Amino acid sequence: MEVAVRAAEIRDYKRISEIFDHPYVVAQSSQHPYLGIDKVSTLFQERTENAVVLVAEVGGRVQGYIGIDLCTKPRSKHVASLGMAVHPEIHGKGVGSCLLREAIELADQWLNIIRLELSVYTDNTHGISLYKKFGFEIEGESRFASFKAGHYIGLYQMARIHPGFNQEKGNL
Repeated sequence: MEVAVRAAEIRDYKRISEIFDHPYVVAQSSQHPYLGIDKVSTLFQERTENAVVLVAEVGGRVQGYIGIDLCTKPRSKHVASLGMAVHPEIHGKGVGSCLLREAIELADQWLNIIRLELSVYTDNTHGISLYKKFGFEIEGESRFASFKAGHYIGLYQMARIHPGFNQEKGNL
């Protein structure tokens, strides 16, 4: 299966909204059900020049997205956070890997990012496995950090440090 990754466009918001509205995706995201196209469009349009949003197309249809949010604090410009979602109908087919690989390449080679970080629900075994596959490590847990399906649940804080970064010297 061929996956094409490209920059998100306004025309993609409807499909991204459909992905967000899927019950499985809602359960794994920090958003609530029934966001709708207007809210999703607003979420993506309010992102500034400090964000990059990519989509993955399979057969000409958007099946996932990943957002890279660059930190704007002067002493943390080497840090970015990730958020992503893939439509469940295509889970396990490599779409998430393609998106994550492209985001990491962009962060490492073009955006001068040393630290990529994300939060993931502690019960999201598929997501955790995917992130670990790409070098993310669990750095800690925020217990009872979110309310999901009627229960409080924890979030793992995960990060990936650029493999070329010399941690002893603090440089690449």
